Amino acid sequence: MTVLLGDKNRFAAEVGAWDNALRRVDLWAAGKWLTCDDNSVFVGQFRQDVLDTAAWMRSGQGSPLPFDGLSPQATHRRLMRRAGADDETEADFALRSQFRFLNWGPTTDNVTAHLFRDANRLALTLQFWREEHLIKHPEHAGEVFVAEIPTMEFVGILEGLVAVLDDGQSPAGP
Repeated sequence: MTVLLGDKNRFAAEVGAWDNALRRVDLWAAGKWLTCDDNSVFVGQFRQDVLDTAAWMRSGQGSPLPFDGLSPQATHRRLMRRAGADDETEADFALRSQFRFLNWGPTTDNVTAHLFRDANRLALTLQFWREEHLIKHPEHAGEVFVAEIPTMEFVGILEGLVAVLDDGQSPAGP
């Protein structure tokens, strides 16, 4: 049975069938399928990462856009300007890391994502970076996608995702 939580144009998770020890989880934000490269999760690790993110958000964590007057897209680009370069300073790395989001293992490592919180709303920025993906989807090259969602709606989706994953802790046996 497949379960869809959320709105694919903001943020959504769809949990599907087991495949041995893995389970299909598809994520969407800003109308883009984020888990297009790998949608098979190791449930224990993935569940814990999602649960940690939900708890972090519930505790009021998350910072607003760090640069006055810049849009979420422009902020994402500025944070990524020196990412991984020889001239990236420790301060640049620390600032970028403060906003990093979707660090949920191999299923989400094809997307660079940042999360910005403004009171009760979130702006999620997403950018595909893998060359194989960009060859298949040249329209994504250089694009930064933005999803805006109320914080509690986002937290509810994450908690719902954990509940669905908890409901079937292991694949059905013989």
